Amino acid sequence: MSTTVRPVLTALALALLASTSHAADALTVQLDWLPGGDKSFVYAGVQQGFFKAEGLEVKILPGRGSADAVTKVAAGTADVGFSGISAVMMAAAEGKIPVKAVMSLYSSQPDALFTKASSNIKSLKDMEGKTVGMPTFSSSNALWPIVLQRNNVDISKIKIIKTDPATLAPMLAQGRVDATINWVTVAPAFQNVLGQAKQELSVLPWSQFGLTGYGWSAIASDKTIANRPDVLKRYVRALVKSLEFSMAQPRKAAQSLVAMVPEANVDVIEAEFRASIPLLKTEVSARDGFGAFQPKLLADTWGWVAASMGYEPKAVDPEALVDRRFLAR
Repeated sequence: MSTTVRPVLTALALALLASTSHAADALTVQLDWLPGGDKSFVYAGVQQGFFKAEGLEVKILPGRGSADAVTKVAAGTADVGFSGISAVMMAAAEGKIPVKAVMSLYSSQPDALFTKASSNIKSLKDMEGKTVGMPTFSSSNALWPIVLQRNNVDISKIKIIKTDPATLAPMLAQGRVDATINWVTVAPAFQNVLGQAKQELSVLPWSQFGLTGYGWSAIASDKTIANRPDVLKRYVRALVKSLEFSMAQPRKAAQSLVAMVPEANVDVIEAEFRASIPLLKTEVSARDGFGAFQPKLLADTWGWVAASMGYEPKAVDPEALVDRRFLAR
């Protein structure tokens, strides 16, 4: 080999080695639903470069509910994802599940009853004799009976219609149901639909009727936790940065989502994320630190789930379902 060619090949080999050693770590992220304003911070993480800065290349997958997200992360279809922690608890109660929550997002429950402002429904008790529409698959469905019970409401006097979430707002606007079960984060989209019919939305959060505990959480598979702890720590760190950015600049977060999902309405997306901020920034998160799982509140959350599903209180140790090691200190 000539003395001229050898240095060139050596330089190319070193360049290839360097590019390989600095290749981004791929991570598949499973949403619990379709792209919506509450998830705009994930897209902001991509568009604003927070994941890239941590050496990550993320792929975002849409989902069909919390249970769907837990199942897909457990099966290895995705490395990490988002889910109501109640879905993780229910999956664990039904059988061993290789998934853990690694960060709390909502330290206040997001579940709510939506109705028209013109209705006479001002409390859960007022639902007796009425019809409620609920998503076919939702973590809220399991909590509904126990929330009613603890508010002395006779559930047998309420007619339930389960349907696709996309049909709930039109059904409410058309008067086909008296109320719907949703998360408060989608209230702007409902108001948009009701507004077209010259109607106003009324939102009754279940937290006003005694529901406590953790809600939406970031989850990861046991395989990711065991085999890629450094990647997971960087991912959680990027998530926190994305959330901080989005809470400070909701409009830019919404624009980040629309840049990747062009059919989305930027105004609705922004309004939905703003509706989620009171769930992200709460007295609990201020007291315990953002993302933390405080043992007593975690146990209370399991208490609600166990009561709603008829599980034995000792069927699940809620502490075994969280891993606090990946939160930045």
